Amino acid sequence: MRPARLTVLAAAAAMATLTAVTGCAEKGDAGGDGAIKVAASDSACEVSKKEFPAGKITVDVENKGSKVTEVYVLFPDDRIVAERENIGPGTKASITAEIKAGDYEIACKPGMKGDGIRQAVKATGGAAAKRSPEMDAAVAQYRTYVQAQADETLPKAQAFADAVKAGDVEAAKKAYAVSRIGWERTEPVAESFGDLDPKVDLREADLEANQEWTGWHTLEKAVFKDGKLGEPEKKLADTLMADLTVWQKKVGTAEITPTSMANGAKELLDEVATGKVTGEEEFFSHTDLVDFKANVEGAEKAYQLLKPIASKNDPELAKTLEARFAALNTLLDKYRADKTGYDFVSYDKVGDAERKELSDAVNALAEPLSKLAASVAK
Repeated sequence: MRPARLTVLAAAAAMATLTAVTGCAEKGDAGGDGAIKVAASDSACEVSKKEFPAGKITVDVENKGSKVTEVYVLFPDDRIVAERENIGPGTKASITAEIKAGDYEIACKPGMKGDGIRQAVKATGGAAAKRSPEMDAAVAQYRTYVQAQADETLPKAQAFADAVKAGDVEAAKKAYAVSRIGWERTEPVAESFGDLDPKVDLREADLEANQEWTGWHTLEKAVFKDGKLGEPEKKLADTLMADLTVWQKKVGTAEITPTSMANGAKELLDEVATGKVTGEEEFFSHTDLVDFKANVEGAEKAYQLLKPIASKNDPELAKTLEARFAALNTLLDKYRADKTGYDFVSYDKVGDAERKELSDAVNALAEPLSKLAASVAK
């Protein structure tokens, strides 16, 4: 779950990460005169076109405000078509997506809070995006992957929930991080289902006024900080399992396109940059490196499935991505306690210099990864 604010200790490192991750989009291919221009500020979300042809679209965003913002293309029911997170003040970003004819909203979220400032837009007529056999294969294989991740998550999450309900703090600690791996690998798909992501993965720092807190992180606090598991936690464990079951049943209906896969890979790197590198995602358990690795694995899976297309359209980009995924994975391996599984060093034991090294490796991958969607859409 993306952070809404940063702790004082994490702010400097996070802002350095945000600058590198979001600023890279300014160097990428612009959408040109045919692009939908979005001027985002702290109080406005100005859209250059309220109607445009369906098919492949480019949304060029400029953040003219003083706050980090996010921009979304949304279905009427708040499902996410495409998004770009962590657009820093004074920077630009470009979103490439495929959409069908219909009504949508473009939303800007200055400060990454609330429902955002929204503009109604319409995709009219237009030709359906043409897909090659390689594109169809990538989408089909990715759909199989995300379903498998959801299916495999349920029993692992049930083991965690059972430990909570039994009041077994130590067993809950052992089951917690591994229960989240499948979710973290495919989080952009989960986020596409509106309010499901905050129900399951909202952190305490992200809570808004009068918002109910449910999901993994409220139980993380109970297990790792409070060390007490009573009736409220037992009910929260049941709620978590109910929400994850909804996800597991819904995931097969997700809107998935080659560009959404590419955008999702970039979003997973944004998740790393704003939550895992800063140590805010797993504030109580310090299992951030497990989530970090899962995010990278999910991004790399999407890339590998799109690689035949990217290699044909932009061989240099594909070569760069291969090298930088490998470099980041090699760096992460330094922090494995068992060298093969998901027993990573507690993140509170990782010093500032090491966190900076991890941040630099994320930035080095995020810059070319931000170009993948445009490459796939050529």
